[in-house]
Amino acid sequence: MSSISLTGVSKTFPRPDGTPLDVLDGVSFDAPDGSFSAILGPSGCGKSTILALIAGLDQPTSGSIRVGGRPLSGAAPRIGLVFQRPRLLQWRRVSENVTLPLERECGREERQDRARRYLDLVGLDGYADYYPAQLSGGMQQRAAIARALAIEPDILLMDEPFSGLDEMTARKMRQELIRIWRETGKTIVFVTHSIGEAVFLSEQVLMIGHKPAAVRKRAAIDLDYPREYGDPAMFEIETGLTREFLAMTG
Repeated sequence: MSSISLTGVSKTFPRPDGTPLDVLDGVSFDAPDGSFSAILGPSGCGKSTILALIAGLDQPTSGSIRVGGRPLSGAAPRIGLVFQRPRLLQWRRVSENVTLPLERECGREERQDRARRYLDLVGLDGYADYYPAQLSGGMQQRAAIARALAIEPDILLMDEPFSGLDEMTARKMRQELIRIWRETGKTIVFVTHSIGEAVFLSEQVLMIGHKPAAVRKRAAIDLDYPREYGDPAMFEIETGLTREFLAMTG
């Protein structure tokens, strides 16, 4: 497994007129091996930029990122990404979507074995030969998670993966994600703008303010798993964080 550590990470992008746009300003946090961290913030505050930097898809303007104790440079290996939309290729069967990132890495037999293994893990056993259009939105997102897991990453980065689902489906998916996390021991960093989702899923919530964004608060969620909707202790934590979040972003 791999820990993640950001120290004083800032990111500036050029505007169309050439002036700088400061998106991140001194972001610092640690995500230990096998932990589940939620990055919570309003839309457009820079949460997705943090994930892109951890994944090595972009470079910070200043500060440092370490993965597994080593400085991150270039595209980081063994980091799985799950996006807000499943991004499945509609002309490929579900199993072929899952094995897509493996085509230059593994032989056909190994690819098929991994597809079976991870489709079973996400609850899609029996759907390998379906096309994405034949699946519900929640099932498509399960396939996207299987695809991210198929590369057998140490770290799973998730960018609001359930925001496009209806609430009942999203609730089931959150429960499934906790099960998968506990079975695999992956280090997960999960971006969301939902306080309830962050509290339900994570061991720590990192609250991000408006641009230029920094971590304004780290809140440990000291609740046992599995968690249940309607738990008074969870509601109390959510209420407190909501109050702080509104004060921070108001």
